Formats: sequence, C-alpha cells, structure tokens
Amino acid sequence: MVSQELLEILRCPKGVQEGEGLLELYQDVWLVCDQTGYKYPIIDDIPVMLIEVGEQFKDTAKEELPVPPPRELIES
Repeated sequence: MVSQELLEILRCPKGVQEGEGLLELYQDVWLVCDQTGYKYPIIDDIPVMLIEVGEQFKDTAKEELPVPPPRELIES
C-alpha cells in the first residue's frame, strides 16, 4: 500500500502544467486527476506516474478501470 504521506504530495504530471494536478485514490490501485482525466495505476505499491500511461485511461470511466491494473503497463 502506498503511504499516506506519499499520496499527499503526488500530483498529476500533466495537471501541474495547467493547475494543481490533485489526485484522488480510487479502489486503492488508481490515482485519478479530475482536472485532466488522466488515471495512473499503482502496481506493486508503486504509482506509475508517466503521462503516457495516465493518458491511456483518460476516456475510461473510473467504474470501468481494471482492478488490479494490467501489469503490462510496466512490463514493456
């Protein structure tokens, strides 16, 4: 599990270019930026905060995000 301290300082890398980039923890395995719609998976307790990864799920509704996130996101 990602520590609460880390969750408090993490920001959406795309969102901070335009504003605050605040993230919401969803299902304990996704970080969602309401500002940009980007969604970042947490795999093996490590947030994958790459813009190109977050963008892949931009148009996916939170309720439709795969739980757990697909491991192939980090295995390329």
